[in-house]
Amino acid sequence: MAGLKEKFEKEILPHLMKEGKYKNIYSAPRVVKIVINRGVSEARENPKAIEVSAKELADITGQKPLITKAKKSIAAFKVRQEQEIGLKVTLRGTRMYDFLNKLVNISLPKIRDFKGLNPKAFDGRGNYTLGIREQLIFPEVDYDNVDRVRGMDITIVTSTDNNQAARQLLEALGLPFRTTD
Repeated sequence: MAGLKEKFEKEILPHLMKEGKYKNIYSAPRVVKIVINRGVSEARENPKAIEVSAKELADITGQKPLITKAKKSIAAFKVRQEQEIGLKVTLRGTRMYDFLNKLVNISLPKIRDFKGLNPKAFDGRGNYTLGIREQLIFPEVDYDNVDRVRGMDITIVTSTDNNQAARQLLEALGLPFRTTD
């Protein structure tokens, strides 16, 4: 599966340089990292939920997730300071391109009634975030071993501060954006 990284370097980068009138290959936009976050709210009652969710995330990304802890206590949410409440994985390099390739070509087409990604989900600094409602769209997740359907947030961080340039980059990489009606 040595595909998306080589395709980016050989086809997409020269195309972006010509279209965006970049003088230097290092000034052209590129994907810097992909951050995957998952809140595990049931970890308050069930400490095993973090372990199960961490194994799932490790299978999906190929990398061990970092356990995130609450920064402060919030009584309304029954959360104490330093309590384990979520997971985070930061992908870079080859793993990042492999995950992006899997997301675009295998996982997103599995979503029921999928009409494309929201083009308004850019943050104003060239980063794109999408939410996934269930982990079952990834091929590594075995349906029989899933105890509860959990979602995750995927943030694609680019090297540009311009949303338009970031969108051109992500479209060139194959992300299917909805056409605005």
